[in-house]
Amino acid sequence: MEMEAYKNPNMPIEYRVRDLIGRMSLKEKIGQMAMTGKSSLTPTALRDGSVGGINAERGPYDSAPVKDWADKADEWQQAALQSRLGIPLILGVDAIHGHNNAYGTTIFPHNVGLGATRDAELIQRIGAATALEARAGGINYTFAPSVAVVKDVRWNRCYESYSEDPEIVGRMTSIITGLQGIPPAEHSKGHPFVAGRNNVIACAKHFVGDGGTEGGKNEGDTRTSYDDLETVHMGPYLDCISQHVCTVMASHSSYNGQKMHCHKFLLTDVLKNKLGFKVLGPLDLVKFQEDLMSLVEAGELPISRIDDAVERILRVKFAAGIFEHPLSDRSLLDLVGCKPHREIAREAVRKSLVLLKNGKDLEKPLLPLNKNARKILVAGTHSDDLGYQSGAWTVSWIREGGRTTIGTTILDAIKQTVGPETEVIFEQCQSVDTLSAHDFAFAIVAVGEPPYAEYISSKTGLVIPSDIADMICSVADRVPTLLILITGRPLELKPHMLEKIDALVAAWLPGTEGNGITDVVFGDYDFVGRLPVSWFKRLDQLPMDPGANMYDPLFPFGFGLTHSPK
Repeated sequence: MEMEAYKNPNMPIEYRVRDLIGRMSLKEKIGQMAMTGKSSLTPTALRDGSVGGINAERGPYDSAPVKDWADKADEWQQAALQSRLGIPLILGVDAIHGHNNAYGTTIFPHNVGLGATRDAELIQRIGAATALEARAGGINYTFAPSVAVVKDVRWNRCYESYSEDPEIVGRMTSIITGLQGIPPAEHSKGHPFVAGRNNVIACAKHFVGDGGTEGGKNEGDTRTSYDDLETVHMGPYLDCISQHVCTVMASHSSYNGQKMHCHKFLLTDVLKNKLGFKVLGPLDLVKFQEDLMSLVEAGELPISRIDDAVERILRVKFAAGIFEHPLSDRSLLDLVGCKPHREIAREAVRKSLVLLKNGKDLEKPLLPLNKNARKILVAGTHSDDLGYQSGAWTVSWIREGGRTTIGTTILDAIKQTVGPETEVIFEQCQSVDTLSAHDFAFAIVAVGEPPYAEYISSKTGLVIPSDIADMICSVADRVPTLLILITGRPLELKPHMLEKIDALVAAWLPGTEGNGITDVVFGDYDFVGRLPVSWFKRLDQLPMDPGANMYDPLFPFGFGLTHSPK
């Protein structure tokens, strides 16, 4: 029997798309437009072609290792391949700082920290490592990167943004060629590209302006001129499209009062027509199939509109090679959480650190710390907690702290770094007795935000809780103190606390490789990170605008010291 044209990998993609579209029923076409979650998934829906993709968040069960992800992914794909036309599934997750949904993977710093590095080549390597660990588990699509330009750090997704500067955000879109691979120079503009089985489909999100909502409200309203929207928020999408990103996700926010998902001008006239985006714009889990069929059958929606959407989806599936390789690649399992990937993450942590203060007297800096000090104190809620250190979107959406996955805490890293004669004493909340009973050379205190995401706000807001601030001051009154902030955004730093501490480092949400912090604070490497966002003095200054006449930050955008300031 002759092979159907759409199944022939030697045929041009556009020919395969047209051939398959011509064989599909209306129900099958609408099925391809549906990406469903696990909770509403049934074997029947997979076998009859009613589902085109699955949002596979959290995998087969909470904290599942990648091998079990691969088993579940293959089970879903094999069911879909039994459908009449055998169209494989897009399997997507929010792999936004590594393949962060599975246990034991490499967890990289969140985007705000990567923005502090300004290192596009490093970001590309992070994308490539993320793709390999995702493909090992059968995942072929990540809902990343976020290319939002954050304009108000009150936004709960601030840490998903690389910077308040669109130029830096645009530079960081190099992650796309890491995730998808580097396209040949002659590849057609606006068309999807995925290099092979070691790569995944990427998704630029959330189009457009979600980082500029009033008051930093999640899914709020961005009220600004079109010129400002284009200049500030749209630029990074042009960078993504120039790198042949396969998908763009529409935002749940609004633009000047109109919801983005129904904004024809921005989605159709601008994204599709003006920017020439010819591929997939996913809708987040919308139950629309029955209504859509009724509209087409009643003549209220032209079938050409359905065909246009399905063509974009199939074009991505063919470009990604999912028809040829629908199942997981078990040969990649050994790369999950491997040493080379963790070394990339460690490098990213090193380069993301921003030194904000070093010594009460510029002539007497505290850093770099002495590895051979006789006795040091380590304190703070975030000193020995991988969950806090990695932030949300780590193994689960939001989880309280603890040993949530495999990695190295700051305390672990300190113990591995100091000399054999150095005594490390750890108390999460130190006591006065401890301070009085020991002669510490210095203290390292790590505090910050608990995990939060999207519409779930931080429990502590943009401040350091008073009891934690009191603890920091108590330590700093008696011992030279380095304060490390583990946070997804700037926090309000009270002047009296800032005066008492000797050194201050913004470590953002560094992920699993705490050694990257000790590499720098103990002097094996110097600080290279620069603030990706302005650091406010007081909450009533928000939102900050570097171009405004009243711009008066605690630390300006781009600020960052080194061990030996010139």
